[in-house]
Amino acid sequence: MSLAKLTSLSTQTLSLLLERQRLQTLSSTTAPNTNAKLSQITRNLNQLRSGILELEKNQGARTEAVKLLRSQYERMRGMLGEEGSEIERCFLQDDPSPPPPPVPPPRSPSPRAAMKVTQFAPYTDDPEAGHEEEEPHVVLQTQRRMINDQDAHLDVLSSSINRQHHLSLQINEELDAHTGLLEDLDTDLDRTDSRLAGARRRLDRVAKGAKENSSTVIIAILILVLLLLIIIFKT
Repeated sequence: MSLAKLTSLSTQTLSLLLERQRLQTLSSTTAPNTNAKLSQITRNLNQLRSGILELEKNQGARTEAVKLLRSQYERMRGMLGEEGSEIERCFLQDDPSPPPPPVPPPRSPSPRAAMKVTQFAPYTDDPEAGHEEEEPHVVLQTQRRMINDQDAHLDVLSSSINRQHHLSLQINEELDAHTGLLEDLDTDLDRTDSRLAGARRRLDRVAKGAKENSSTVIIAILILVLLLLIIIFKT
């Protein structure tokens, strides 16, 4: 796979990773979507790793473009956490045995033969197919721009997570305040209930005493009325 295709695949994988992280921060109901994206991310990382190994074998690991691509692959694998480590272990188990030493390239054809090959090249409907490989500096600029975009996406994702964390803290504080108000209300209700119970007991005692001493009260009232009548008639 060419360096340009690997760069495009890396960009697509990064978009899937950022979308998966966004879905994970929203709700647990999006688990099927995140699992589907994880399978696609795994396939992309597998292709990306195979392509990087092929480039390192053909161009060497010291090439700046290959270094950037390898760094971005490791970074995306790190974004998966434990799942990324598991994917890497599976890759190591699936790696084939070391390839045989490369066969020396054939000698370049003579100018006459090259002219013949160029003159009688087969026709194709895709004129850009032969120019699939991009210039190294263009690929490097693309990768740098892609890494900058990745940093920007990560910053936006981090700020979104921080905002959601701040909102959750505010909601927890409001819930704690409401819980405190409800507890105070329960305490006031218990206190009022105890006061009403005490007043009810006192009224019961007064009513019971009045019922038991009703005859005595009537006699006392009659004596008082009699005394008043005696005083009135004597005067």
